[in-house]
Amino acid sequence: MPAMSFIQRIAYLAALLCIGLLGLSVRADEYAAKRRALIDEIRRETRWVSSEIGKAELDGRVLNAMDKVPRHEFVSEDLHDVAYANRPLPIGYGQTISQPFIVALMTDLLRVEPDDRVLEIGTGSGYQAAVLAELAERVYSIEIVPELTQMATERLNRLGYAKVETKTGDGYYGWPEHAPFDAIIVTAAPTQIPPPLVQQLKPGGRMIIPVGSQFLPQFLVLVEKSPQGKVATRQMVPVQFVPLTGTH
Repeated sequence: MPAMSFIQRIAYLAALLCIGLLGLSVRADEYAAKRRALIDEIRRETRWVSSEIGKAELDGRVLNAMDKVPRHEFVSEDLHDVAYANRPLPIGYGQTISQPFIVALMTDLLRVEPDDRVLEIGTGSGYQAAVLAELAERVYSIEIVPELTQMATERLNRLGYAKVETKTGDGYYGWPEHAPFDAIIVTAAPTQIPPPLVQQLKPGGRMIIPVGSQFLPQFLVLVEKSPQGKVATRQMVPVQFVPLTGTH
C-alpha cells in the first residue's frame, strides 16, 4: 500500500474522529432511552407502595433530576450496560450504589427546595449527591472510606456538580461546621437514629434514614422536626442497606 500524503492522513484522521463522535452520540441516545425507561419503572414501583408512602406519584422535580443524572458515570465501565437497571450495583470496598427507585423515593421524601442545604451521610459513588445537587442550593456529603471520597469527588467535579462538597469522616456525627441543615439523608443503616444528626436538623427540616441491623429488618424512617423543635418519626417501607460504620 503506497504511503499516504499529508492531506490524506488528515482526511483519514478526521474520518476516524467523526466515526468516534458518531459512536458517542449513539451511546448517549441509548443511555437517555434507558433513563426514560427507568423513570417509567420508578413510577410503577411508586404506585405499588403508594399506601405506605401516602402518594401514588413522586414529585416531578425529583423524576426530572433522576432523568438528568447519568448513572452510568457513577459505576465502573464493565457495569455501564446495566447502569439503568432498577437495582443496586457494587462500587467497591463493600459498598453499593443504591437502587434508583430508593434514591428517588428518599429524595422525594426530603421535599428539597432550591434554596435548601442538604447533608448526605454516605457519599459512595456520588450518585445520590448528584441527584440532590439538581434540586438543592448546596449538598454536603460525608464518606467514611477515603478511597470512595476521592473517587466520588473527582467524578462529581468532572461532571460539573460544583454544588457538592465532600469530606472523609464518620457520618454518625454529621458536619456541625455547616449545620443546621434543611434536610439530611443517610444512605447506610444505623441501629438507631444518631442524636447528632437530629441536633443538626433545622427546625422545620426533614431527615430520611434506614434504621435496623444488617441481618434483621430495616425500614426507611422519616424524621420531621417541627418549627418549635419537636421531633416526630414515621416508619415507611422495608429496605436493605449496608450498615453505618464508624467509631460510635
